[in-house]
Amino acid sequence: MAYRVLIAQFMHETNTFSKLPTTLDDYRRRFLVEGEAMVPKFKGTKNEIGGYIDAAAKYGWEPVYAVAANATPSGKLTRETWETIRDRIAGAARDAGRLDGICLSLHGAMVSETEDDAEGALLELLRGIVGPDVPIAATLDLHANATVRMARHANVLLSYRTYPHIDGYERAVQAAALVQAAMDGTKQPRCLLVQPAMLEGADHGRTTQPGLMRDLLARADDYEKEPGIDAVSIQAGFTWADIPYTGPSVAVSHEPAAEARARAIAAALVDEIWRRRDESSSDYRTVAEGIAAARAKSDGKGPLVLADGTDNPGGGGYNDTTPVLQALLDAGIANVAFGTIYDPATVRQAMAAGVGAEIEVALGGHTDESMGKPVRARAVVKMLSDGLFRNDGPMNAGVETNMGPTAVLRIGGVDVVTISNRIQTIDLQVFLSQGIDPRAKDVVVVKSVQHFRAAYAPIAREIVLVDSGGICSPDISRLTFAKLRRPIWPLDGVNDPYAGMKAR
Repeated sequence: MAYRVLIAQFMHETNTFSKLPTTLDDYRRRFLVEGEAMVPKFKGTKNEIGGYIDAAAKYGWEPVYAVAANATPSGKLTRETWETIRDRIAGAARDAGRLDGICLSLHGAMVSETEDDAEGALLELLRGIVGPDVPIAATLDLHANATVRMARHANVLLSYRTYPHIDGYERAVQAAALVQAAMDGTKQPRCLLVQPAMLEGADHGRTTQPGLMRDLLARADDYEKEPGIDAVSIQAGFTWADIPYTGPSVAVSHEPAAEARARAIAAALVDEIWRRRDESSSDYRTVAEGIAAARAKSDGKGPLVLADGTDNPGGGGYNDTTPVLQALLDAGIANVAFGTIYDPATVRQAMAAGVGAEIEVALGGHTDESMGKPVRARAVVKMLSDGLFRNDGPMNAGVETNMGPTAVLRIGGVDVVTISNRIQTIDLQVFLSQGIDPRAKDVVVVKSVQHFRAAYAPIAREIVLVDSGGICSPDISRLTFAKLRRPIWPLDGVNDPYAGMKAR
């Protein structure tokens, strides 16, 4: 008899400092797909659901597809949003009859108006439905604020091992293999989680250069070769969340007889994260320094990539701050591709005027003018589109992205991709789909802090990361935490990573 396995995705990285609530429409703008419609949407993609689809075929499962839901990071999920998608997953589990396993794709940093630990609440609900013996595995983002509650109700927690996150498919395949082994009775995984008294750590998970996170992952690889150790995951945490659970953590899935060894492994990794807590490969520059780099003459070896990292929509940035755009225009920098500015009203204005028209715009700066006022200028409408494209990858290869109605506006020497749905610039198709070849530009601006590197580092002559004062600034002194567990490093005088630590 084929195993019946529930498959679902419910993802959001919640920036609780954002003023923008996350609604069902925000999910629909990225994707909110139910039931069997998940298969044509994700089969053949590098999304985690693509990995679970392939695993179901490999193992001969009878898959029960619930829902795939993902929204661009922003503020807390409204109660309606959280409960609607939660209940669709729970309802699918209840209606399935017999379930032998559950495979989930979660983020691990979702916060709703009613749940600080939304994924923990979802896992607890599902555990109550299927009982204690059905294996549950969940993939997590590397930046999960993972919790003891999640580990208590999941048999396996597996986080990405790359940043940019290009291994979601592989983690889903790994999770599915452990569920298969548990259903076959050859493994009995259970999960423990340890979270130190740290708000930040593990170099925010950066893996594009040698350093702390790569060293930690190498150790995790070695630990996973030990008998009884099924999976070792290191979560760097997501700093911009005022909840008790923010910060790095270590999750170890293990066989019952290996619990003591699993705890020792988690402690060893936590100790290393603590010992090297001051290590950082982040190199933010000022906007002025970014402009100085843009003034430098191109050597023909590709564009300068300016990453506006603190207005990163992938971390809840508003996607419409203007200091970098205004500075480029003021400096008269030419042959620039700018991706992107969120401004639906200006897109509608451009569409009413038509391609070739010259219009007066007040572009961007509408969400919070303290992060840059609207750019007032004359713009030529160069292209109009529906904003749909499929990612070339390597991140999210094959997955469709919807920028919403989109206009390319030329202002001075800058081509601005102006969009109606907030997105992070992670793929060359942000430009290529709009008739712009970023490889032919002298300067390319991306609203991203790290994920862009997977596609843009290979074409860049240089990358400069700038702090434009957006909501995702690395300066945590700008943030006020009310719910965060205390004491905690680096906000308090903590000398012990286990101060107030909770573990299963």
